[in-house]
Amino acid sequence: MSVSDQEIISRFPVGYYPLHPNPVLNFQMNRFCGWVGEQQMLEELRAAGPRIASFADWIKVMLELSDKALTEGRLLPAAYYARMAHFFLTPGDPRQEPALRRFMDNVLPGNGVTPDDHHMVPCLQGQLSAYRLTPEQPRGVIVVFGGYDSYIEEWLPAAVALRDAGLDTVVFNGPGQGTVLDAGMPMTPDWHLPVAAILDYFGLSGVTLLGFSLGGCLVIRATAREPRIARAITWDICTDFYGAMARNLASAGLDAIMANSGQIPAPVLNAAFAEAAKTDLLTDWVVFRQGTLVMGAATPADVLKAWREYHTSDISAQVTQDVLLMAGTTDIAIPFHMLPDQLLTLTAARSVTARVFTEAEQASNHCQAGNAGLGLKVIFDWLDEVGGRTAA
Repeated sequence: MSVSDQEIISRFPVGYYPLHPNPVLNFQMNRFCGWVGEQQMLEELRAAGPRIASFADWIKVMLELSDKALTEGRLLPAAYYARMAHFFLTPGDPRQEPALRRFMDNVLPGNGVTPDDHHMVPCLQGQLSAYRLTPEQPRGVIVVFGGYDSYIEEWLPAAVALRDAGLDTVVFNGPGQGTVLDAGMPMTPDWHLPVAAILDYFGLSGVTLLGFSLGGCLVIRATAREPRIARAITWDICTDFYGAMARNLASAGLDAIMANSGQIPAPVLNAAFAEAAKTDLLTDWVVFRQGTLVMGAATPADVLKAWREYHTSDISAQVTQDVLLMAGTTDIAIPFHMLPDQLLTLTAARSVTARVFTEAEQASNHCQAGNAGLGLKVIFDWLDEVGGRTAA
């Protein structure tokens, strides 16, 4: 039975809410709540906000909410609360593995995903974790991956939506992401390599490639070097990951450090970040907790060096495919100027379409948290225009 685009889009709630005074924590609450679309979860997070003043508070509260949801038989809230706790748990914490296991054990059946949908794909010195969701009558093929801190399993509601919209949908964790990172494979800027591994494994060509968050940078890097990609979607744009992180860390007083890090000795950099991390949650998490892990780096100085490899300026002119650029006017993670920056460098693309999302649409934040359904609608309409989805 076919499902209309409007029915698919209506699965996702509309609204970006003030749930916590810290913008980063507020974004995470809205981000994960948006995948569930449950009013009770929204009210629980609204009540939880005043109880959270630290990572320790966050972890405790989210685990309690996960326990409560599981007791009530609410699989998806239980899964996403566990992932929210896991998000800020560090390797070695005895709660980390159980939180991840609860997330995986509930998010998969909660989205109707079975073990038969899961594939382990050889790549480099390890394996990628992929899911393939195929409709009865495919109207196109789309391959999707995430960014800096994601598990692709978080994104399964959108993957199911793509499948129900008629797209043969492959979503995967690449190097530095999700369970692939857990298995010890750090991120690489040579993103055409994991994409090629996925295309080889499933025998795909003429595909649409979609990357979200930092994936907006990675998708351009892969598309420029992989001819089997016919169309590329950046959900969001990200032309310069180091530049994005520099803006985000400015609130911790690190703007001068970030602007001149190439001329500052590593011990001085490391000491400055250690001091900032004592009082700033974002610095502590982005550099020490996630940065070293994702990038396979030992110190903050090494993390900064690795971040500089993630940009599109050197490769955008090699993109010859159709490209959709998506950007929000109040994106917490990506400076808005990166949209025109990316537009100006796609000089050989077959076509370039840009979509700006606004506060009035409840979609102006990172990856359209607050209105993911609108983001999907834009993608469906664009695919219809450029041949990425055939007529029903």
